[in-house]
Amino acid sequence: MGGLSQSTPIPTEIKLHKASRMLEVAFSDGKRFNLSCEYLRVYSPSAEVRGHGPGQETLQVGKKDVEINDIQPVGQYAVVLVFSDGHDSGIYSWDYLYDLGMEQELYWTTYLRRMEEAGASREPKTLIK
Repeated sequence: MGGLSQSTPIPTEIKLHKASRMLEVAFSDGKRFNLSCEYLRVYSPSAEVRGHGPGQETLQVGKKDVEINDIQPVGQYAVVLVFSDGHDSGIYSWDYLYDLGMEQELYWTTYLRRMEEAGASREPKTLIK
């Protein structure tokens, strides 16, 4: 992790749309992405989600309704997103957010495939009475 490379576009606007559970991020190169809270949560850069190396990732299930409760700046290079399920250990650098935007279709498809292979659900577990 660490600082930004000189070529990394930086956000010019970060806007949370609570009703649609989307984070809108506009970058200095003119690109604008709408990233769902669920997508950002399941691709959190935290060690808890990513593990400590390739193949160590923990599949995040039941996050369909997760929301972002707070956005906290980290220096001039990142934000911490505080999620409604209590997760707040991921530091989203500008280059990571940009990558999530650029590769959103591929990453989301990969996530859905992994969920299917695991027989897991995006729906939160509900207590059955």
